[in-house]
Amino acid sequence: MYITVYFDDKPVFLCDSLDETLNEYLHHPDTVFIDEISNSAIKSLLHEIADPAFHAGVLQHASFDALKKAFFKQFTPIAAGGGLVMNETGQLLMMQRRGKWDLPKGKCDEGESIVECALREVSEETGVHNLKIIRALAPTYHTYHAYGKHMLKTTSWFLMQATSDEVLTPQTEEDITALEWVSKHAIPEKMKESFKTIEAVIQQSGILSA
Repeated sequence: MYITVYFDDKPVFLCDSLDETLNEYLHHPDTVFIDEISNSAIKSLLHEIADPAFHAGVLQHASFDALKKAFFKQFTPIAAGGGLVMNETGQLLMMQRRGKWDLPKGKCDEGESIVECALREVSEETGVHNLKIIRALAPTYHTYHAYGKHMLKTTSWFLMQATSDEVLTPQTEEDITALEWVSKHAIPEKMKESFKTIEAVIQQSGILSA
């Protein structure tokens, strides 16, 4: 098994074995490969992946749980929730934020469950209130720097349902400039102007093949 942690658009794969996808990455000379979980080895990968010359990293260990624990402790954890909101015609609610097409999501408040967080963030960012959770989706992971610290945000995603007659109200204080119900055939074009984490959650959700 493996998970993907994004450093901007660069993927770092944490895995307990190598499959066809990961072997494909390892064929490229600009992929960093490390097969131990010492602090020095992980810090070396984090240093190398910041180099523009490298575009991916693979970190392998027989114990996936031990690997994930060793990797994640290098970061300050942030929990977030978000939603893929579909309407009755099969359209996906997407937003434009800072020049990118995005999905509604945000950090959890203290004492808030991840489900409560996801529903609140979707409502606040889009103005949609009558939401129904259909099922949980796989989380996404990405890193960033803030306040002099290395942050790792885990976003828990949920497939949600709403109706197209909801009044869409972009949360402008969060730099959301547009909201749009996007038909299935138009989603791939929007994904070209999105983030790798957003592309990943849409792909794994199965909505494009449904």
